Amino acid sequence: MPRLLAIDYGNKRVGLAVTDPLQIIATPLDTIHSKDLFDFVKKYHQQEGGLAGIIIGMPRTLMNEATDSTSAVVGVVRKLRRELPEVPVHEVDERFTSRMAHQAMRDGGLGQKARRDKALVDRVSATIILQSFLDSRPL
Repeated sequence: MPRLLAIDYGNKRVGLAVTDPLQIIATPLDTIHSKDLFDFVKKYHQQEGGLAGIIIGMPRTLMNEATDSTSAVVGVVRKLRRELPEVPVHEVDERFTSRMAHQAMRDGGLGQKARRDKALVDRVSATIILQSFLDSRPL
């Protein structure tokens, strides 16, 4: 069964997470520079023999309004749908994911220095986005 890939997009860095082949567990994958995103996704899609879907965090305010980053993510979604039309792209509300990532890292016993690693926070955020998508699917 093909994997799902999650993206926590930022203007500088992109956190990535994937599921296991059975699409049960979300796991951090990597953090890459945002300019490398499309090449990475296309290469990963080919290496894995296809992706079942791409899950991307959509930034929104507490009032469910667009943020400064929303238009950039909308552009990424459009480009993904254009370049990989066979792969469904799902948008997931990413409010609180950075805060949840910090809390998960704290609960996991990571020290303050590790929690300051923005690349690690991005990977954990992508994992939370993906797990929330998995949890919202009907059984």
